[in-house]
Amino acid sequence: MRVQLDVPEYQASQGIQTTWEEGFTIAVQIDSEGAVLIQADRAGLISLALHLLTLAQEAVPVGSHMHYDEHNALENGSCELIIEKR
Repeated sequence: MRVQLDVPEYQASQGIQTTWEEGFTIAVQIDSEGAVLIQADRAGLISLALHLLTLAQEAVPVGSHMHYDEHNALENGSCELIIEKR
């Protein structure tokens, strides 16, 4: 399988730009032992990979983050997920 991604180039004037694969689903839960469980279909996994590559760009400032919750991209009942660049 070959997946080609178009990572939007970071520009400070526009901030972090994200794109989503059509039809994505992503759910995030914390299991009974405290582990974070991310469940996603193919489109969701590709979307998350694209977001991580976007955040990883050298020009993206440290402290920049992406915030996901059930009102912003995640399935109902999901816990919040924040990914921050260090």
